[in-house]
Amino acid sequence: MLKNTLVLGLLTLCGLNGVHAQDVQVLTLEKALNIAFENSPTLIQSKLSLEQRQLELKAQDAALKSQFSLDVNPFNYTRNNQYDNINSKWYANETMTSSASFGITQPIKWTDGSISLYNDFSWQDANNKTYGGSNTSFNHNLSLRISQPLFTYNRTKMQLKELEYALENAKISYALQQLNIEKSITSQFYDVYQKQKDLNIARDEYNNQKQNYEIIKNKVDAGLVAKEELYQAEVNLASSESTVYTQEINYENAKDNFKLLLGVSLDEEISVLPNTEISTIEVNITDAVKYALEQRMEIRQKQITLEQDVFSIIRTKAESEFKGDLSIRVGMDALGGKINNMYDKPTDNEQIGISFTIPIFDWGAKKAKVKSSQLAMESDEISLEEEKKQIIIDVRQICRNIPTLIQQINIKKKSIENAERTYEINLEKYRNGDLTGMELQQYQNQLTSAKQEYTSAIINYKIELLNLKIQTLWDFETHKSYLPTELLK
Repeated sequence: MLKNTLVLGLLTLCGLNGVHAQDVQVLTLEKALNIAFENSPTLIQSKLSLEQRQLELKAQDAALKSQFSLDVNPFNYTRNNQYDNINSKWYANETMTSSASFGITQPIKWTDGSISLYNDFSWQDANNKTYGGSNTSFNHNLSLRISQPLFTYNRTKMQLKELEYALENAKISYALQQLNIEKSITSQFYDVYQKQKDLNIARDEYNNQKQNYEIIKNKVDAGLVAKEELYQAEVNLASSESTVYTQEINYENAKDNFKLLLGVSLDEEISVLPNTEISTIEVNITDAVKYALEQRMEIRQKQITLEQDVFSIIRTKAESEFKGDLSIRVGMDALGGKINNMYDKPTDNEQIGISFTIPIFDWGAKKAKVKSSQLAMESDEISLEEEKKQIIIDVRQICRNIPTLIQQINIKKKSIENAERTYEINLEKYRNGDLTGMELQQYQNQLTSAKQEYTSAIINYKIELLNLKIQTLWDFETHKSYLPTELLK
């Protein structure tokens, strides 16, 4: 009954798989990574953040170029009544004006100042209804203005540098997210491969058990062996059937998890095609550590944090600082009742002003804030040194593991060969009646375990090679930098 149930379940599952057999998408690791990079929500968010930082820096660069402005007031009419205290009477005024102002402002990046040129033109018509007087005037003012902060830090350059750091940090975060996805995809990819191999091994074992069952059944029918051997063969066959069914389920579950990570439809049928060739590489621990310390993006992120800490200290010191402002204005003012005579007697106008802000006493607030910022910077410096130490340890451990993993692959491969020979020898004994079914099952289990361990050894080596690339950002197979190209620009 158990056997029939298992067979029915297996056939049902295989039948469901066969519906879409013609639409199976075979994925190599490279193809899977391309799909994940395109569909990953976290990577898309990271890319959006990167584009946002690029636009912010672009906007700041544009703000440092000449800024043009035009203000136009085509018409304005005003009527008001005012009381004349001298004549003790009310009088009414009507005023009509029109004006326009065109300005060019150029920020000065290197001094944090600005220089501006303004061209103002206005017209006014004033009429006193009570006294009957009226006046029409045209005014043209052309002025050059300079504004320059004194005795303080350059806020423009600092803001620009912070935006550059923010962009670099966004690039690093995007690249790190890519590496994390690559690691996750590779791990899941080989997990699917492992389950696929386990299923194939289980099916081979099931075929062996069927053959053994037929052999012992014929012998029991011929009266050559005890009937108890047939009972054991039935148990072994049912157990093998159950293992196949379990491995089918594990394989389908692994594929579902992989499809979820890839961001593809769960109804799509996939299969993986890994490169299981083992290429032995020579890794020098000193070189690996050097590459890691030179290229690891986490180190650069912490260095950026230290630069930002410096800016924080500068800002804190500037909260209560001695500073000044210099302003200069020179220009020409032309005024006339008519346009054609307004330039007959133009006048010059100049203005120079200097102002200072002098802090007196802040009850130690500035000193405390500066000390707090300095302590935060010291903490970040320690974090940077600890990050370097951890990177060195991780790289060294991987370099030491790789030769061991190569040895394990060779050992597991040899174990399969020995297990196969042992199984064939004992299978012949089983056929001759010199070995029980339970004893043969032990050799079958040894062969199954040897195959599974060999697959695991290959996967562990592949994963460790990827870890080495991610930890050092250096590909020891191609002898090229693994640093993302966008960070090399």
